[in-house]
Amino acid sequence: MPSGDNGCQELRSSYLADRALIIAANRAPVTFEKDAAGNLQCERGGGGLVTALIGLCHQAAGATWLACARTEADAEWREGTTPIDDVEIGVRFLSPEPAAYHGYYNVIANPLLWFMQHAMWDVPRAPIIDRSTWEAWRGYEAVNALFAQSIVEQVRNASRPSLVMLHDYHLYLVARQIRAALPRGQRPTVLHFVHIPWPGAQYWRILPATMRQAILDSLCAVDVLGFQTREDGLNFLRSCESLLPHASVNFRRGRVWYRNHTTHVRDFPISIDVQGIREAAQSEEVAGFRADLEAMLTGCQVILRVDRLEPSKNIVRGFLAFEELLEYHPQYRGRVQFLALLVPSRMDLDEYQDYLAEVMAAAGKVNALYGDGDWEPVRVLVGDSYPRALAAMQCYDVLLVNSIADGMNLVAKEGPIINEHEGVLILSERAGAREQLESGALVVAPCDVYATAEAMHQALSMDVEARSEWMSRLRWKIEREDIGAWLCAQLQTLAELAL
Repeated sequence: MPSGDNGCQELRSSYLADRALIIAANRAPVTFEKDAAGNLQCERGGGGLVTALIGLCHQAAGATWLACARTEADAEWREGTTPIDDVEIGVRFLSPEPAAYHGYYNVIANPLLWFMQHAMWDVPRAPIIDRSTWEAWRGYEAVNALFAQSIVEQVRNASRPSLVMLHDYHLYLVARQIRAALPRGQRPTVLHFVHIPWPGAQYWRILPATMRQAILDSLCAVDVLGFQTREDGLNFLRSCESLLPHASVNFRRGRVWYRNHTTHVRDFPISIDVQGIREAAQSEEVAGFRADLEAMLTGCQVILRVDRLEPSKNIVRGFLAFEELLEYHPQYRGRVQFLALLVPSRMDLDEYQDYLAEVMAAAGKVNALYGDGDWEPVRVLVGDSYPRALAAMQCYDVLLVNSIADGMNLVAKEGPIINEHEGVLILSERAGAREQLESGALVVAPCDVYATAEAMHQALSMDVEARSEWMSRLRWKIEREDIGAWLCAQLQTLAELAL
């Protein structure tokens, strides 16, 4: 259902009109800092998710967003209402004990759960779950309990029925604690959306039974459990069937009956704010970056990737594929440049620092083999600049998204919306976006360097008419299923289930 559809707007208004909305996520939609005079200043978070959820807050009878404090100013401000996009939203910052937060975020959520759910562990060597891991697990439990306590307080104080929207792998244990703390008549409707992949049941056996059963037990306390893809939802159902004693799984109806409660499992592929990204791409700042990039790229065709510096993004194999392209299709030497815009991520972790070194070595190898004084095959720009990324997405000829595993990958949706070169998308079959976009993309297996090189060749040599047709398919799909439609699909499910 497109977000602009009148039925969708009516659904949002009617469903939320008499409900208090509680959103819980690790991060808030705003961050507070102090200026030179010591006054608290509020900065809005970016991204389409924040925009979409703020829109929901505007239509709810009352809305509060719970998150962990990230700055001292967040903790000092603590709670209150703040205007975001002309909407007054309640924001409450939680301040866990530093040791508990470290275990919750830096050991359990990242890297243990994140690496496991992306199937990124080198299992013969890692992870090693030792005493310190179990101590960190207690921190994960404590922070989840803090969220649950705050949500329960909000529900008890609300004068209307409450809808609780939980987000992602940081808060897996919250729902069971909410359910345990409130009697049946006071329990809110709980929807939990998981933004990252959900692997098969066998991979979950990496975790000790106590951990994985606590996670599955709690997720089976929600009313609607949302995933990015149908495959993720099926993997969750299989996990419950294999690993959660006494759970009754109905694959056809997509539900789990457990502890006298039904959890409905659905896929809601997340998307982008189409109008918002188009407006952002027209800014003077983006135009300045585009001029700089076009001068740097010297008239070559451009293969682009825009990624966080994470092992799951498969950046090294992308460079290896480009190396094969130049080796076996020498006509591209001096005529194509690979531009990689990489955003630092979790650089305090050894795994990420090591991966950055591997990425730079792979790029350096290609440049040493094929570059000359007039042409540098690979240009790597490390830094966090969204305007620069938008400028690059306007002028690529090929967009490479070859991730080993991705919940969705929104770059695959942002690029086609603002690209002006009828660029071709090369998309990993293990990116969540593949389920929606494969009809307009060249789909590759992420570990197949040869096939990725051949896809680059096909994309670079494709005639304009074919490129235009493929781009039209992508844009139609992305425009129709934007971030607003993602939210509406969730509300429609709640309404159909009478929750």
